[in-house]
Amino acid sequence: MAESMCRTLRDGSLEGEQAPALTVKDTTASPFGFHVFSHVLSQLSSFILGSKSQSRGIVIVAFSRSPSFYVDLLKRRGIDVNSSHKWVQILDCYTDPLCWKDQLMGSGNFMDASLGTSSSLSRVCKDVKDLDKMYSMILELGKGLVGQGKDRFSVAIDSINEMLRHTSTPTVAGLLSNLRSHEQISSIFWLLHSDLHEVKVTSALEYLSSVVASVEPLHQTAGGKRGDLENLSLLEQNFGKGKLQVRFKRRNGRVRVVNEGFHIDQSSNNFTSVSSEDGLVNQINQGLVPKVQFNLELTEKERIDRAKVVLPFEHQGDGGPIQIYDGRRSLTESKTEATLSSSANSQKTDSGEGEIIYFRDSDDEMPDSDEDPDDDLDI
Repeated sequence: MAESMCRTLRDGSLEGEQAPALTVKDTTASPFGFHVFSHVLSQLSSFILGSKSQSRGIVIVAFSRSPSFYVDLLKRRGIDVNSSHKWVQILDCYTDPLCWKDQLMGSGNFMDASLGTSSSLSRVCKDVKDLDKMYSMILELGKGLVGQGKDRFSVAIDSINEMLRHTSTPTVAGLLSNLRSHEQISSIFWLLHSDLHEVKVTSALEYLSSVVASVEPLHQTAGGKRGDLENLSLLEQNFGKGKLQVRFKRRNGRVRVVNEGFHIDQSSNNFTSVSSEDGLVNQINQGLVPKVQFNLELTEKERIDRAKVVLPFEHQGDGGPIQIYDGRRSLTESKTEATLSSSANSQKTDSGEGEIIYFRDSDDEMPDSDEDPDDDLDI
C-alpha cells in the first residue's frame, strides 16, 4: 500500500478541500520510518518531474538531515537534480535552528564550514520557535517554484518531533492545519517518532491526517527478563523488515485499513514493498492470526466421526428411498406410512385410476375447505 499512499499525495486535493496529509510514524521497535519517508519523497519527486502530479514543486522542511543529504538522496534514487532548483526547495532548519552559529561567528570563535552548501536549493531558518515566520518562509519558497497562479506545490517535513521540542502541540497542529488549508498546497506529509510523545499528541497529529502509515515490527517482543532470549530471536527476525499498516480516511467518512510487508536493503537503505514475495507475506499473515489456546484444525478421526452424524432433513444417500424426518413423527411411523402409501398407489395404478393420499401432520392443523369441521358433533 506504499504506492497507494504516493498516489494519494500525487492526486492532490479538489477545489475548496484541504490538501491530503500523510503521517508516517514509527517506534524504536521498528525504526524504519525515515526509510518510508524517503521512499514517499522519491516517488513524489518522480511524479513531479514526469508531470504526473497535481503539484509542480516540493518544499522540504529539513530538521533531522542537512540539505546536501537530500540532494544526494535524490541522486541515488536516479532522480535528475540538475534542474532541481526549478521544482524543489529546502527550508534548512538543521544547520542553525536557534541562531547559535551566527552568535559564535560574530564573536570570532566559530568558522562555519558548511556555509554556501546547496545554497541554490536551500534557505536557512534560524528561529524554529517562530512557526508563523516558518509558515511564511514555506509559502515564499513554494511560490518561488510555481508562481502566484493556480499551480500548486507539496510540503515534506522530515521530523515533527524536532518541532515539538521547541513549541507546543497546539502551535504545531495550527501550522499543519494552515498548510493543508492553503489554496496553493497540493499535499503534505511528515515523519513522527510516536513513542517519544504522549498518546494525546500522536492522536492530535493523526486527527489532522487523511492517511496514517504505521511502521510495525513483524513480531512483537515480549516484556520482562524471561523473554530476553525470545526477544533476541525476534529482533533478528525483525532486522531489516516489518509491516506497514496504512489507514485511509475517505471523504465520505469511511476508513480503510490495509497491511503490507516491506524490506530494507542494508546496502543501499532502499525501501522495497514485498507484497509479491510469498515468504514474507506468509510471515505477516501468520503474525496477524490471533494466538489461541486450542486447535482449530480437525484430525482425520474427527472428520470421519463428523461424517457419520445423521442430521435432520438429510437423507443417507445409500441408494434407498429418501426418508426425510420432519421432527414430529418417529422415523418408524414415517416408514410405515410411506409403505402403505406406496402399496395403495400401486393398486390404483393397476386399476387405471389415481388417488392422492394425504396424512395430516397433526391434529392442530387447520382442515381443508372440503371437510366439515363439525362432523364429529351430534347436531
